[in-house]
Amino acid sequence: MATAPTKKTPARGANVVREHLFVWEGKDKTGKIIRGEMRATTETVVQTVLRRQGILAHKIRKQAFARGRKINDKDIALFTRQLATMMRSGVPLLQSFDIAIKGCGNPSLARLLNDVRANVETGSSLSQAFRRHPEHFDALFCNLVAAGEQAGILDSLLDRLATYKEKILAIKSKIKSALFYPISVVVVAALVVSVMMLFVVPEFKKVFASFGADLPAPTMLVISISDFFVDYWYFAFGLIFGAVIGISYAYKHSVQMQATVDRLTLQIPVIGEVIRKATIARWTRTLSTMFAAGVPLVEALDSVGGASGNVVYKNATKQIQSDVSTGTSLTVAMQNSLVFPTMVIQMVSIGEESGQLDSMLSKVADFFEREVDDAVAGLSQLLEPVIMVFLGTVIGGLVVAMYLPIFKLGAVVG
Repeated sequence: MATAPTKKTPARGANVVREHLFVWEGKDKTGKIIRGEMRATTETVVQTVLRRQGILAHKIRKQAFARGRKINDKDIALFTRQLATMMRSGVPLLQSFDIAIKGCGNPSLARLLNDVRANVETGSSLSQAFRRHPEHFDALFCNLVAAGEQAGILDSLLDRLATYKEKILAIKSKIKSALFYPISVVVVAALVVSVMMLFVVPEFKKVFASFGADLPAPTMLVISISDFFVDYWYFAFGLIFGAVIGISYAYKHSVQMQATVDRLTLQIPVIGEVIRKATIARWTRTLSTMFAAGVPLVEALDSVGGASGNVVYKNATKQIQSDVSTGTSLTVAMQNSLVFPTMVIQMVSIGEESGQLDSMLSKVADFFEREVDDAVAGLSQLLEPVIMVFLGTVIGGLVVAMYLPIFKLGAVVG
């Protein structure tokens, strides 16, 4: 099996010379122009090596990477799958990185992989090189890679890690698709209402001023709201924008805010249940992957809570880890946390008794992933009539309120 090359790690403080990728162009002995790439410490080294090969280089430049877009989870999942496939096929680790860098469509990811490759080449293990970039390779990723290196099954662990990331990405995508439709409709409705309040209703108000009669109550209410919008639109939009930014900032920097939002999210009718099932699927999938890789249960629980994506389950996982470390079984610890359904606890109990905990956790994850699929499909069908009623009530109500005086005038004239 293909494994990461074992090199002696340089002592701390030692001078480490890194190689760079150079692109060159020159002529061979026959005068034919040829081009290529070479890894070396300096441009002089490239020129020397080429001269020994009978190549007269006239252009040598260090490979530079463009800025590129932000690296996302999909980029990391794709790279992990590529690396697992190449190493399973027997391609050496450093050569696998070279292939991944050349085929990378995101310059930012190419720079990241080039830096990881350079660290491995200068003596770091692959897991140590990944740990230098915690914003892209989390503790779970690094722990599984380290387990694969120690056991000599890096290709198998990378394959398992790639499968895990692909499944997690798929379930996140389903949740986003379930929330995108209602959120987009609400945003569009808000924009339409704002345009009507700022531009349409004031024109109707000018027309109604010449009627010389009392306007219906709904019309007066809409005109009053429109007057407020016209006078304080900057305040209203600033308040909304500030609230969104403030809540987002507080959510990122306040653990208490995260816990509050995540707890409230789980209590939203219909949508909260979908999010809960997705969270349990991620939780069980993560624990199954790490336990199957040979990571001890207490150590595996360190990464499971964060990977669940919900502070409620993260805090519950810390309590479960504490209970398990003192000798409590995983089944009892999960039952005491009060956040897992009975079906999950029973499956974990069977897994512990039969010695197939990773297999049972994987089956639980598969079950809840299918539940999320069904729930998202049902949610889409449920939201369509609700959204139609919402739009009809808001937009239709405004239109009717504006036309009531015209209907009243027509009845008087008739």
